[in-house]
Amino acid sequence: MSFDVLTLKGAIALGLLIIQTPAALILLSRLSKGPSRHPPIEPQQPTPEMLGAVSVVVPTLNEAERINPCLAGLSEQGGDVREIIIVDSNSQDGTRDVVKAAQENDPRIRLMTDDPLPVGWVGRPWALHNGFLASSEQSKWVLGIDADTQPRAGLVAGLLNVAEAEGYDLVSLSPKFILKYPGEWWLQPALLLTLVYRFGATGDTTQTSERVMANGQCFLCRRSVLQQLGGYSSASSSFCDDVTLARNAAAAGFKVGFLDGAKVIKVRMYEGAAETWKEWGRSLDLKDASNPGQLWGDLWLLLSVQGLPIPASVLLCSWLLMGSWIAPVVIAAGLNLFLLTIRVALLLAIAQSYDFSKPVSQEPKVKSQEFPFYLCLLAFCLSPLADPLAFLRICLSTFSTPTQWRGRSYAQIQS
Repeated sequence: MSFDVLTLKGAIALGLLIIQTPAALILLSRLSKGPSRHPPIEPQQPTPEMLGAVSVVVPTLNEAERINPCLAGLSEQGGDVREIIIVDSNSQDGTRDVVKAAQENDPRIRLMTDDPLPVGWVGRPWALHNGFLASSEQSKWVLGIDADTQPRAGLVAGLLNVAEAEGYDLVSLSPKFILKYPGEWWLQPALLLTLVYRFGATGDTTQTSERVMANGQCFLCRRSVLQQLGGYSSASSSFCDDVTLARNAAAAGFKVGFLDGAKVIKVRMYEGAAETWKEWGRSLDLKDASNPGQLWGDLWLLLSVQGLPIPASVLLCSWLLMGSWIAPVVIAAGLNLFLLTIRVALLLAIAQSYDFSKPVSQEPKVKSQEFPFYLCLLAFCLSPLADPLAFLRICLSTFSTPTQWRGRSYAQIQS
């Protein structure tokens, strides 16, 4: 083999080491906090002190096919929930009829319609803002819940217990994800891990305000804190309003937590890989809550530890098999194989965040689309192969701003 070819291979391997080594050290530092993270939230029975402490706000827009499990789960909560306010944005699919039917069984459910969306607001924070303003001032806490979630009985009491005992002013939960089709079992874990790589394990309470994470699917905040923040107005134009609001609260000195809620809440976010790619990918970059330096730093980290390891391992190991045993190639190959080992370990670690029970559908047309579960499990195991695509999705989202979201146009808030 010519000297020039060896030199080129060595230069490429050295370049990979320069790019990837610092990122790998940062990743190890973040993952090292995993064993000391906050334990998962457990369902509990409400205590007398919790009576009427929480107003629940659920924003809806055409959620008729998904909201029933959410309403049923909220109705199973105890006396700690004072009211359940459904803020509907003029749904046209029967959502309002579903809510009205649920009202007959639970008088705490209240249906309201938010005002027309003002310029500069995104629909979700606008609905939550209206729900907050309409909620009872006697409630100490306000809990935002998405319509696609499935709360378990004891969720609110368990969340309140931790928030009060540990002095949180704002705390949100990561859910257990419900997936159905092989495509989403393959893609979604790779997208989820972009968050783990950037922010560490759920339950890490050592984050600075700029690195705080949150999840609006289950988002509990003290009423007094929301009042000081002006409700949701500080996140009015954000497509990741949950993270934006949480970081604003942390920057103002309030204690913010992002904890594991897999034991108390499930969520069925999107139907299939295509919708997961399109809808979830639009907000995963978190650019509305981050400065340019953070965005570029996150892209470098994801490229180094998630986007590159598979193609780099294939390339470098092929060179080794061809006899190119030079130090930079050997070291770079070892680093990328090590990163792949971490990726497999993380796949096992996040398995608890997924509902592996076979979904039971009530619709014949959905039953006909069900896949054998072993295909879904195989797709989950092969999800590391989707890592380069996950990095690409974050890049595409970072350098573009949504113009459509949940059937609404947002051309008016383009930057």
